[in-house]
Amino acid sequence: MRVLVPLVDGFEEIEFSTIVDILRRAELDVITAGLREGAIDGAHGVKVIPDTLIDRVSADDFDIIVLPGGYPGFVNLGKDERVLRLVREMHGKNKYVAAICGAPAVLAKAGILAGRKSTIHPGVKNMLTGAKHVNERVVVDGRIITSQGPGTAMEFSMKLVELLVGQGKVKQIKEAVLANL
Repeated sequence: MRVLVPLVDGFEEIEFSTIVDILRRAELDVITAGLREGAIDGAHGVKVIPDTLIDRVSADDFDIIVLPGGYPGFVNLGKDERVLRLVREMHGKNKYVAAICGAPAVLAKAGILAGRKSTIHPGVKNMLTGAKHVNERVVVDGRIITSQGPGTAMEFSMKLVELLVGQGKVKQIKEAVLANL
């Protein structure tokens, strides 16, 4: 399975690192795609060099797109038409779409959350327009997975592993990283 993780200035480092690390431990092919050339600046000063550029990826090549949050990262993701197009295309092709922290607002902006259960960081829940807000750490509604923030990144990532490759792999990774979830 192939995973696309867009990377934009202002991303939340805990969320990004946890998602990429756990999904790669699950032996998934995770590709990070920068919205611009060069190192991308995290919300707290960590710089990451993405694997490729967003202009070089296609929804057809991936099984899931995962949007990390962070401020102003999620705002920057929501301003980028390439990201919104990828979210819409993947959702339209019945592929998984996932977002954490403020990034579920990007899914709302893309128009894929209407009437769907979703969660978001409590500080920006007013941006979850059209969705049925659920105050839970991780929410799954069909092929849409959302989570609340940095402190939920491990649970979110493990839920993605469960959905993509099964509970056996989750158990294996939890034991390896000493996760007590």
